[in-house]
Amino acid sequence: MDLKLVNKTALVTGSNRGTGEVIAQTLAREGAIVVFHSNEEGAALEPAAATKFAHAVWGDIATAAGCDQVLAQTKNAVGDIDILVNNYGTATAGKWAVSATDDWLDMYQKNVLSAARLIQGLTPAMTARGWGRIVQLGTIGSHQPNNIMPHYYASKGALATMSVSLTKELSNTGITVNTISPGYIRTAELEAGFRRRAEKKGWGDDWSEIVKKIVETEYPNPSGRIAERQEVADLVAFICSDLAGFINGQNIRIDGGAVRYV
Repeated sequence: MDLKLVNKTALVTGSNRGTGEVIAQTLAREGAIVVFHSNEEGAALEPAAATKFAHAVWGDIATAAGCDQVLAQTKNAVGDIDILVNNYGTATAGKWAVSATDDWLDMYQKNVLSAARLIQGLTPAMTARGWGRIVQLGTIGSHQPNNIMPHYYASKGALATMSVSLTKELSNTGITVNTISPGYIRTAELEAGFRRRAEKKGWGDDWSEIVKKIVETEYPNPSGRIAERQEVADLVAFICSDLAGFINGQNIRIDGGAVRYV
């Protein structure tokens, strides 16, 4: 399937590793000119160097100064951006009884304002050209938040709500705005954590068997497994394409059917 992304320019935040790296690589394979981003200097250089038509930028986008730095470096590298994938985000441990004001503000800076600042910086050029794609990486926790990490789930819920507002703001501009909300994804961190748990609980070291236990104890879903990073990246790439031009203002779950409502 030709996603018609040849010569489109894309910025993928937090793409020096994990799911963001696979998203950036996938967009590049579809012909896009991709800007890899990391919060730390130099961290995006290696994945960018290994990818055709790619560049690397850095800046701590949890801060206004870091966002300005990323915008300036991106402009210098590729000019205007057609596609913004706000993949960067993070969670910290917390509970209602112990999460302090600073914990809540930290999650809002990292998971909401990091995206909002880049959107404000990049959408004027998209509007002028009459085409653009903005994709936010959310979580099924914005549909079914847990009682732990309330500050994280609140920030991701705000990101999804912000996206709907932005869709209305950008009406009739040729720009679509969508949120992609995965459930569990097989990242290196998630796999390492569950392998440690498997060792303690005597689940063995076969990953397929560990996944069965994850589904049984942590993440029940009709598909009987967890997502691979490439599956999430493929969905993001499709949403970025002309083929998805009438998909707008959505919060799309990719969770194996774990969230069960119509």
